[in-house]
Amino acid sequence: MPEIVIMVLVILMIIGALLAIETSNLLHSVISVGAVGFLLSIVFLFLSAPDLAITQIAVEVITLVLLLRAAVRSENDSVPHRRKIIDTLVAVLMILAMAGLGARMFADFPQFGEPVMDRFADAPSNTYLQDGLEKTGAANIVTAVLLDFRAYDTLGEVTVLFCAVVGALSILRRPARKRLDRPDKEKDK
Repeated sequence: MPEIVIMVLVILMIIGALLAIETSNLLHSVISVGAVGFLLSIVFLFLSAPDLAITQIAVEVITLVLLLRAAVRSENDSVPHRRKIIDTLVAVLMILAMAGLGARMFADFPQFGEPVMDRFADAPSNTYLQDGLEKTGAANIVTAVLLDFRAYDTLGEVTVLFCAVVGALSILRRPARKRLDRPDKEKDK
């Protein structure tokens, strides 16, 4: 059953990407790109990769805020009325599909208080807890997981978050102001 849900999510991601390309309204395009990113994070949750889902959501939120800021500044309402109705209908259908898939995902969550590790006997977390001290020599199991078992994964996540923050800061920074006391070169000529 999860394979069917993942297939539906991927199809919705493809539809969202096509809508982002084909729509003539910049704001609708940004919303479609955001829906694709959030659907991808749901796919990561279904694939038992919550760390990737969290990283995807963090990067997606930063990117979506920046794109929304740019889209609102340059918004142009020159879209025909009939096209607005179609775009609105597609957006509502996407929201309903995401809500349905989110409800399905929450239904698969374990009951409150039930350990997630009990659901999967061969989960890596069981290995980390049972053999972590012996294999790594680190008394702190969190440090052992982050730096020994999953060092490259942690490095990749930190790199992605660092690039997202640097990109956001470079876009959001204010342009340098021209000094008023310096005469223009063209006026001097």
